[in-house]
Amino acid sequence: MKVEGSIKKFYQYSFPMQTILVTCNNEQGNTNIITIAWHTPISIKPPLYGVSIAPSRYSHDLIMKNKEFVVNFVPYILVEKAHFCGKHSGRSTDKIEETKLTLIPAKKTKVPIIKECYAHLECKMVQSLTIGDHTLFVGEVIAVQATENIFKNNLLMINKTQPLYYVGGDSYTTTDGTTKKEF
Repeated sequence: MKVEGSIKKFYQYSFPMQTILVTCNNEQGNTNIITIAWHTPISIKPPLYGVSIAPSRYSHDLIMKNKEFVVNFVPYILVEKAHFCGKHSGRSTDKIEETKLTLIPAKKTKVPIIKECYAHLECKMVQSLTIGDHTLFVGEVIAVQATENIFKNNLLMINKTQPLYYVGGDSYTTTDGTTKKEF
């Protein structure tokens, strides 16, 4: 038997979704971090990746002005830091200072990568599309980095790291569902 679902919460039917931390810089070169679950590969040729951000978010304006961002793929062990970055605004909080995440230089963007994350897509914005109440930032992937020995034959070895997945609300899990954190 089927029951009626919620149109207002339609997006929750796609959860869990992998959580990423997106780094972006302000005009002075200071880095902000935003936690995102709404992201996707878009194209192979050219290599394009998209992140969806509400215009009210601080990082929205940073990406719009500076036209670059880095997608950092998050291991589950960073759940508390990722949650913090998603619940606080970079307008009033230095998320790097508060979380003690380590920024290291990227290969091709001015935006740094987060050392504790296991993979990174350096992106130059090629398009921004206002779609409903969010902006889809489309970035051309210009460099990729990953932790050594974390991928085998281009597949993530989840026995070496568990990606962080967002379940909805203030809840996160792992790919196998054995670990769950609720705030």
